[in-house]
Amino acid sequence: MREASSEHPATPLSFVEIGTRLARHSSVDPSSTWEDERRSLLGRRISELGLSIRGSHVERLVRQLESELAAKGLAFTPVVYLSDQWGCPDGTPLIGVPFYLVDARLERIEEEMSGGVEDDAESMRYLRHECGHAINYAFALYERPEWRQTFGPFSRPYRDRYGADPFSRAYVRHILGWYAQKHPDEDFAETFAVWLTPGIDWRSEYAGWPALAKLEYVDRVMSELAGEGRPFPALAPGPDDLPVDSMTYTVAEHYESERESIAIEDPRQFDIDLHRIFLSADDAPAAEPARAFMLRQYRECVARISYWTAESPSIVRSLLDHLGTRAEALDLRVGRVEAATLIELTAFVTAVIMGYRYARVLRRTSRSRPGSGGGGSEEAA
Repeated sequence: MREASSEHPATPLSFVEIGTRLARHSSVDPSSTWEDERRSLLGRRISELGLSIRGSHVERLVRQLESELAAKGLAFTPVVYLSDQWGCPDGTPLIGVPFYLVDARLERIEEEMSGGVEDDAESMRYLRHECGHAINYAFALYERPEWRQTFGPFSRPYRDRYGADPFSRAYVRHILGWYAQKHPDEDFAETFAVWLTPGIDWRSEYAGWPALAKLEYVDRVMSELAGEGRPFPALAPGPDDLPVDSMTYTVAEHYESERESIAIEDPRQFDIDLHRIFLSADDAPAAEPARAFMLRQYRECVARISYWTAESPSIVRSLLDHLGTRAEALDLRVGRVEAATLIELTAFVTAVIMGYRYARVLRRTSRSRPGSGGGGSEEAA
């Protein structure tokens, strides 16, 4: 564990001031267009943007998290810092918050690149979740036999893509994508987040579910920890935790590094499906081209499909881009009721994305040793 250095001391508000003290991009001409400013920002190194939690709306969210912890009698508050994404460095009680959330212009770029940006309610869900990780690591709860019996072995391999049973009642529902089923560590963090959320009567909402035993476990352990502060001096993130002053690459490079795509070997792969969703130009010569229709719905489709499938926006974009290119090559048209066409298109893309996720999970599983995976509490068959 790294103790906070004199260069980056922890502040009373449980977040650290990291980043250069430059002016907030004052080099941009006030009369410039958004496209000019966007291009300038994309070319700037993130470490040189002078980003800080202090004074941003993220500061208010951190205060809210601390208030919720205090209401539960918990004196421990994890240090919060700006990083490339939401996260809690493995085994370290720190909370990383996406850098773009402290600047409205960077939020706008994130929305354009990813199809959406977190609102305060969603950000609080992530903060509570990451706080669960931080408390788990701070007090080494995962080493306790009852923790392992309740959630499963902490040592289970961690996979970005995982199989999930949407009908399981052994897990709480908090972050989308049945995220608690990803790994025992995530199961605990999700359970903690539900337990911490104000206004939730979790005993009533999860009555009769096996997940209730997990919530009751968290309730017992948090009562035990009530009043206990940090079991060690406050930490500050090091370079390996990727604080903003270590993000020496540009904003554009940040998004380029996150770009993924579905490999489609034959461009004709989904032509038959496109012909079922749209009509030919001969059948509807005056109708709107399918490509133009898809471009109009593009941002909302990316945001919603990514949201519900828990797949990265870049994967969804790559599939939509391919379908749009093929629709144009085939000269397809929107010849039916627009709402029905949109439903059919989004249902098809969602099915392909979920099939893509499932196929990758199957390939991973087939390469795993039999019996290598552990599990949390499961329902009886």
